[in-house]
Amino acid sequence: MRILVAGWHGQVALALSAAAARRADVVAYAVGRPALDLCDRPSVGRTLFGIAPDVIINTAAYTDVEGAESEPEIARRRNTDGAAALARQAARIGVPVIHLSTVYVFDGEKTGPYLETDATAPINAYGRSKRDGEAAVAAANPRHVILRTGWIYSPDGANFVTNVLARVARGEALEVADDQHGSPTYAPALADAILDIAAQVAGRGADDAAWGVYHVADGGETDWHGFAEAALGLSRRVTRDYSLKAVSSKVLPVRAPRPANATLWCGRLKERFGIALPEWRLSLADCVRRIEGGEVR
Repeated sequence: MRILVAGWHGQVALALSAAAARRADVVAYAVGRPALDLCDRPSVGRTLFGIAPDVIINTAAYTDVEGAESEPEIARRRNTDGAAALARQAARIGVPVIHLSTVYVFDGEKTGPYLETDATAPINAYGRSKRDGEAAVAAANPRHVILRTGWIYSPDGANFVTNVLARVARGEALEVADDQHGSPTYAPALADAILDIAAQVAGRGADDAAWGVYHVADGGETDWHGFAEAALGLSRRVTRDYSLKAVSSKVLPVRAPRPANATLWCGRLKERFGIALPEWRLSLADCVRRIEGGEVR
């Protein structure tokens, strides 16, 4: 199975490349800008023609939640128009697309985990661009799997877990919100799940019941403060005299509002594809071990 991964340096793209390398039946090509620029239609066509993939996985996106507040048009060009262009080109050559979206399409006011059928109502520019991207992808290519996820972390690059461990190691005192709840998502586990989905949808017709929107995240839920506390508790390098204070998200210096509830129900994914990610504490333990053991990617 030949897979085109749109995007090459993000956490999920890196995890997909590593996961594909462990599978004898998968060849993955991770391509990002400038070779593949979703805002440049000719580059999209050239890339698809040159690789001739069986499945396309779109991880490319404008993901700077804060930046999107001041650059909403740039976020829209990449997350909505660019995603649609890729899905449209995929449809022209008869290839399904797996598109990553976000829990930020919801307003966070619901009690309990969000279902795929819940109404979307994003409260920031990033979420709006991703919500519109979902609709654009679905309209452009009937053979689509849209995966909503959130709170992605990994041993690679900059993310909440690596940031918390690094800042505490430098002796910084941390203030972390305890009034925003969510479902963390471990990028390596997510990558394996995406490849399993790709193997199941490759070759399926446009009328297959598998197409549509799914939620995917680690099992269970926590809040940002609890997530940070768990990561530090697993660390072998951090001394136990660190300063970690729970605060309201309202006192933190952010421009973009975040949903207070970012938890996802992932039962539909298990029902249709037989896939469920591990419980978040198990995944977090693996992540911290790999960070501190130097095992990256």
